[in-house]
Order: sequence, then C-alpha cells, then structure tokens
Amino acid sequence: MKLLSAWPARLLALAAGLAAGFAHPPFGLLPGLLGYALLLGLIETEGARPKRSAFFRGWLAGVGYFAVGVWWITEPFQVDAANQGWMAPFALMFMAGGLALFWGLAALAYRWAAPRGPWRVLAFAGILAALEWTRGHVLTGFPWNLPGETWPAGGMVSQAAAIVGAYGLTWITLAIAAAPILILDAAPRRTRAVAVGIAALALAGLHVAGAARLAAAPAPAADAPRVRIVQANIDQKDKWKPENLDAIVAAYGRLTRQGGATPQIVVWPEGALPAVIDDLLAPGSPYVDRLAEAVAPGQTLLMGANRAGLSPTGGVDYFNSLVALRREGSGFTVTGVYDKHRLVPFGEFLPLGDLATRLGIRSLVHMPEDFTAGPEPRPLAPRGLPAFQPLICYEALFPHFSGVAAQRAGLRPAWLLNVSNDAWFGGTSGPLQHLNIASYRAIEEGLPIVRATPTGVSAMIDAHGRTKAKLGLGMEGVIDAALPAALPTTPYSRFGDAAFAAMLLISGAILALGRVRRRP
Repeated sequence: MKLLSAWPARLLALAAGLAAGFAHPPFGLLPGLLGYALLLGLIETEGARPKRSAFFRGWLAGVGYFAVGVWWITEPFQVDAANQGWMAPFALMFMAGGLALFWGLAALAYRWAAPRGPWRVLAFAGILAALEWTRGHVLTGFPWNLPGETWPAGGMVSQAAAIVGAYGLTWITLAIAAAPILILDAAPRRTRAVAVGIAALALAGLHVAGAARLAAAPAPAADAPRVRIVQANIDQKDKWKPENLDAIVAAYGRLTRQGGATPQIVVWPEGALPAVIDDLLAPGSPYVDRLAEAVAPGQTLLMGANRAGLSPTGGVDYFNSLVALRREGSGFTVTGVYDKHRLVPFGEFLPLGDLATRLGIRSLVHMPEDFTAGPEPRPLAPRGLPAFQPLICYEALFPHFSGVAAQRAGLRPAWLLNVSNDAWFGGTSGPLQHLNIASYRAIEEGLPIVRATPTGVSAMIDAHGRTKAKLGLGMEGVIDAALPAALPTTPYSRFGDAAFAAMLLISGAILALGRVRRRP
C-alpha cells in the first residue's frame, strides 16, 4: 500500500489500540473492534522503513490497548502513597509498554511474511493470537483482557469459549474484526464482498449458536447447597492498620450471622483478615471464639487467608491460601487447605528479588517476606461439600487452569471458587474487568463460579458465565444464593487449546502458501 507519513500513521496506530481497548467491558464500545482492521491496514501501509515502521505501529497500538486495560495498576501504589506512590507512573509505563512489545512483534512478523489476498486476515489473526498466547505464558504469564474476552461474558458470542476457549475466541474475534479492511483492497468488488460477507456470517453464526446454548440452560437442582458470599467493604488503605483488626473481625462476623437462613457454605474473600491465620486460630488467641461464633454448627467457612509454614531451609514461608473451616461443636476443624500456585509478579513476589531488594524495591504484599507458590493445583473436597477448584485472584485469568487441575486429580469439580482482593484496584475499571475475565472460566469449564471480594464485585455466576447475583463496588452486604448447576463436560474442558492449535495451523498454512507463490 502507498506511503503514509510517519506521524499520522503513528497517531492512527495509537487510536486503533485505544479503540480496541475501549471495546472491552466495562466500557463495552464494541465498534472499537474495528481498531484491529485499522491496525492491519497500518501494518500493510508502507513506511520509510517498512519492517521497522510495522513494529513501531504495532507497539503503539499495543500501548493504547494496554493503557486502557491496565491503568488500574497505578492504584495499588496509592495504598502506601508515601513510600510507593512514586512507582505508580513507572508501573503503568512498564506494564503498557512491556506488554505492547508482543503486539509490535506480531506486526513485525506479519510484515515480514507479507501475505496477500483476502485470506490474509486469517494470517493476521493467527500471528497476533499466537503472540497473545505467548503473553499469557511468558514470565508466569499475564493474560489480562485477551481480545477474545472483549465480548461480555454470559452473552451469546462468549459461549463459543466452551468449545475453543478464550484463545480460540481471540483468533475468531481478530479475524472477524480485521475483515472490514478488505473493503479498501484493490481486488475485484465481488471478491471483497464475499470475504467481508463470510466474516459477517461467522459473527451471525456465533450469535445463533450462543443463543441456542443459553436456551438449554438447566434449572438449579432442588438440593443444591446454599452459599453466603460476604463482602465487608474494607478499604485496602485501612485494612492493614493494626488497630482495625477487631473491627474487621466484627464486620465479617456480623455479616456472616445476619438473616434467618443458615447456608451450608460461607465464603470470605482473599486475605479477608489482616493477620496470619495460624495466629488467629492458635490456642489462647482471643479471636478463636469470635471466629467460631460467626459460623453455625455444621457450616463450612471458606476463608481467604495468609498462612505461615516452615520452609525446607528452616525459615518461614508465607502462603496466600484458601482454608476450609468446619464448625463442629464449639470450635473449628480444618477440612482443607489450598495454597495459591500462580503468584502475581511484583504484587506477591519480586522477580530477581535479591537485586530488587538492594535497589530498595519490594513487592506489595503485607508480609515480612514474599509469598511462596503452592503445589500444583487440584480440586478440594472438604467434608460435607461438593468438590470445587479454588482460584485465588490472579489464577482466574488463566484458561484451562481448572481443567488441567481436574485432569491431574482425576476429579471434575462441581464448581469453581474465585476469592480475590480487588480492593487493590480501588474504584477503577479493574474489578469489573476481573469479573468479566473470571466469568469466562465458567463458560470454558461448564461450571458455576462463586466469587468473593472485599469491596466488589462479588458475584454468583452460572455455568454459562452469566452473573445471577452481585454486590457492586463499595457495597457492604451478603449474597445468599443456591449454587447453580454444572453443565456436562465442555469440549474445551476435555481438549483444552486443541481447537486453537488447529486455527494456528490454518494461519500457518496461509502464510506458507503465500511464501511459495511469491518464489520466482
């Protein structure tokens, strides 16, 4: 395509990324998906140095996309603004600029391959989707706001994730969204019309198939356990002040006891109480009786907690955990413990921690040391409860995390439990984005999700990813609801990213065929 002067192309690339970013919930400006078509056109447009220009334009689009998606990263540094506030703008620049490198590499790879013809949109989709998969796996992975998760979870299009997963839906979304650029091609009008028409039919097919899947939703079982999700609305800035511990314990106890019903399961969010659970439950602790009084005999409290354990070297390891506590008689019995396996870089541990410590940088965790990763995840089956898979905060970002855990244990859980401390995000768009992303795990696995956070958004989500009940940002209260029914094992739960791999093979074949045809 013809030469486009540098600065207009750069500004358009940034605008393309911003548009795609604002298409995601909670903004939901779905016409912004056309930003992918604009990006494809800009990559193909000649610059003074085509390959270098393509990389820079792809990177700028990524900067816009991730600036919209992760601007909440500045909020955690305001919790201790006096000591950590200076890091906030650097954190945003590092996150958005670093993640944008994947988009820059995708644009460079596409420009190098230079495919031709209307099928090249599938090559574009394959290259960018492959780099998005890489983003979700490199350096512990950060698959936040994948393009396939642009569609509101629980809606018609999102149901495709039950077959192809979020990565497969990313490939489909990119192919459909990029297709309108073909209207500007020099190809015959009929060829262009057919190509864009196929994309439109694919989008319509996603809606029809999704509507059919939603129409077949099962009714809740009559004997489904009832769950109480507690949201105490404790601000992160106040939570770790020692003088507030008594009031926080009292708030969770009061909310847990309220109402006449006695649900079988009570859920408190990630790190609900600002103390190590071992200290709270130790003999002689003044909090043992207070915690036991909050829960009725026969009830199980599923509590996000910080836990300490003896390390192999003789020191102390700290874990971000979920602890199952069953009230029996006048006390608690621990019936299950899950230690978070995937930790948040910089939030729960520091890569190159020794070097960072010497530079005066440490993770945001309120512990004497960084958290230690737990063993490979498996479902929990505490006494008296249907088996479930815990997902602590960040773990809900990862497609097939629960499926792999179930295969490892040979046990399919009946539900998923996502406890998260979204209070770190404050009143930003972060908690709403996290809710949408976590809901995709329900669609992929065909399992309901119980979601508990300290300040919102807590929710009961069915196996189609639909929010059945929720407590919004800044609200105090409880959700009392029956656990929605699980669906039969989904294709994605059974086969994982096999469909996505097939899509990448299609893209690879188009690229390879194009290279062969260009040979003299």
